[in-house]
Amino acid sequence: MNRKKLTIILLMICTAIFAVTGCSKKKEKEDASGDYLSGKHHAEIEIADYGTISVELDADHAPISVTNFINLAKEGFYDGLTFHRIIADFMIQGGDPKGDGTGGSDKTIKGEFTSNGVDNPLSHTRGAISMARARDMDSASSQFFIVHQDSTYLDGEYAVFGYVTEGMEIVDAICEDTPVQDENGAVNPEDQPVITSIKVID
Repeated sequence: MNRKKLTIILLMICTAIFAVTGCSKKKEKEDASGDYLSGKHHAEIEIADYGTISVELDADHAPISVTNFINLAKEGFYDGLTFHRIIADFMIQGGDPKGDGTGGSDKTIKGEFTSNGVDNPLSHTRGAISMARARDMDSASSQFFIVHQDSTYLDGEYAVFGYVTEGMEIVDAICEDTPVQDENGAVNPEDQPVITSIKVID
């Protein structure tokens, strides 16, 4: 079994665990009738001891995901959260208030990807920012991941909603520096890189 197939299997196992443990409380589900952003938007992800990752968010192709991410950032939801799951050559995942992959915000959103009936052409290439989810296609909440190396086999199954424009060297450093506990990339709480803040620029 090659690394990519093993990685996606591990990803699905992790999201299945999240489906069982992270969605135990009933969440408000945001539907497609809300008011969503359009166009390009920009944000800066400040990471303690590392610096700033700048991202451009594409609300034309992923309006629900971008609007959700920006709203949470403006509320300060991400301030002090961490990257709890790191797999070099794959991705870094964060935005979980529980810090273990089972948490989220108080709402879930529609998954904006092909297998869920949404035409989203954005691809999981290096630097893509995408929504993490459980088995339920509409279970994405606050958790997101930044793709370390091209992982286009995720296209059509997860919602890319933007790309890193500056700071991929920080993602490289995090992948290199952070000790993980298993092949699924679990990081002990004391080793998790901290998101100081996510600032919305426009």
